Amino acid sequence: MTVTHDRGRSTRPARDPERVSTGPVVARALRLLEAFSDDRPTLTLSEISRRSGVPLSTAHRLVTELEVWGAVERDPGGRYQVGLRLWEVGALAPRGPGLRERALPYLEDLCAVTRENVQLAVREDDEIVFVERLAGSRAVGVLTRVGGRWAMTATGVGLVLLAHAPTDVVERVLEGPFTRHTPYTLADPVRLREMLAAIRTCGYAVSERQITDDATSVAAPVRDATGEVVAALSVVAHHDNPPVSVLAPLVRTSAAGVSHALAAGRATRRPAPPAP
Repeated sequence: MTVTHDRGRSTRPARDPERVSTGPVVARALRLLEAFSDDRPTLTLSEISRRSGVPLSTAHRLVTELEVWGAVERDPGGRYQVGLRLWEVGALAPRGPGLRERALPYLEDLCAVTRENVQLAVREDDEIVFVERLAGSRAVGVLTRVGGRWAMTATGVGLVLLAHAPTDVVERVLEGPFTRHTPYTLADPVRLREMLAAIRTCGYAVSERQITDDATSVAAPVRDATGEVVAALSVVAHHDNPPVSVLAPLVRTSAAGVSHALAAGRATRRPAPPAP
């Protein structure tokens, strides 16, 4: 599902002189950074200009400033890529590393027990963002990555987060459109609504072969001290091996552990769940 961002600005004259001088510049700089993507992690200056819609001369000036600050850097071939300084600033986001720090011991334990992929995600508007992923020794191939965004209806973590999202978010998402990744990807709003109700009842979600036709995801909610669902944790395994009946209790136990750590306000390690 594609989320569009309104970049329109008011046509009324701004009264704040500083906003007049810096607002458009900041917006253009952010558009330059948005030019980078999963499939285009390195770009030439011309490509940055074209993909962002910023004139080449302006792009050259802003990219130079971004490079000085460390938001972008050049690879050995002279192409631009996202800089480490930007990652350092992003690491301060509380829903990223703060959550990750408390969750990591449980993710590691779950990964060690199942030897499958283990993932942690949060909701951002009408999509999900993965904040951690660990690969097990017998893990099936996955398309997700840390920092990657995905539609909420196709993944286990997304279904969990959608099931516990505000009503307006649920209604927007269920309006579609739905991106089909495999023949098994759900695109029926009625069926999806039924799944969301079942997830709230049983406490976990199952996404079978929706992203790749050889993988099944089992996910459970992570709650903060108030009981609000703030994240979702999942195992992505080979389809039917091990079965959902084995994975679901392990995932729910690990998610409960992360919830406990969040409520306690610290990172802790509890005994690993029993091996399947």
